[in-house]
Amino acid sequence: QVQLVESGGGLVQAGGSLRLSCAASGRTVSTLAMGWFRQAPGKEREFVGAIRWGGSRTDYANSVKGRFTISKDNAKNTMYLQMNSLKPEDTAVYYCAATPGLGGLNAGEYDYWGQGIQVTVSA
Repeated sequence: QVQLVESGGGLVQAGGSLRLSCAASGRTVSTLAMGWFRQAPGKEREFVGAIRWGGSRTDYANSVKGRFTISKDNAKNTMYLQMNSLKPEDTAVYYCAATPGLGGLNAGEYDYWGQGIQVTVSA
């Protein structure tokens, strides 16, 4: 069983930066495909980005490409989401997800989920 715990959310002004962390236990992140999703009030959960097992491949939603970066630190067994040039429309609850499978862009491809963390970007 894999447990995921997000941290690093909060309130930031537009144009600012935040780094979210997703600490994993139960399995090493190097053996997991992992992703970030977000859900804004009244909207469906949407894909933000994903990173494959070894970290050699990342994918991003068009809305965050060039602003967000996903990485893994195997020594800390943690995945990160560096968010720069934040916009009010980035406001959402952010979830990390993981799977020993291939992962991908769809929430259904992930087996394990964190509890979510709020990110609020003020105008």
